[in-house]
Amino acid sequence: MNIQDHIREILKLIGEDPERDDLIETPQRIADSYKELFSGYKEDPRKVIKTFEANGYEEMILVKNIDYFSTCEHHMIPFFGMAHIAYIPDKKITGLSKLPRIVDIFARRLQNQERLTVQVADVLHEELNPKGVAVQVSGRHLCMCGRGVKKVDAETVTTAFRGAFKTKPDLKNDFFNQIKTS
Repeated sequence: MNIQDHIREILKLIGEDPERDDLIETPQRIADSYKELFSGYKEDPRKVIKTFEANGYEEMILVKNIDYFSTCEHHMIPFFGMAHIAYIPDKKITGLSKLPRIVDIFARRLQNQERLTVQVADVLHEELNPKGVAVQVSGRHLCMCGRGVKKVDAETVTTAFRGAFKTKPDLKNDFFNQIKTS
């Protein structure tokens, strides 16, 4: 049985007619959308990272306002928001575009926000071996907006710190101040 067959069964179970004109192509549309929504399973974030010499650069590198779209593993309903990533290089840096790509790879899997935050921090910490990594992810979860508690304006914020960001409060504060400014 393929995804389309299962979607037809789900349509029947919720009381719909999968043969209705407006729904005939829905199973294929959903199968196609799943290929995109869950494409992160086919990518290894470690292979995205290309490193370069830091050439003496030792200050914070920050990429902020990285939008993401993911799917809650508990309800298979979307959640989306912004990620902010900073690291302090030791000997290696990576291309700036790699940070959003890493977020997208992990977000394009069944996910929870807490794990998404930790996975991004861990892969950067392990692959770049920087002096520190900071990740903040904020999200709006449709499983909280459209069902359950129905809190449309609720926003979840998660953080992960590695190395110097964990041990130096001033550095952590600098990260928070930087992501607040435009």
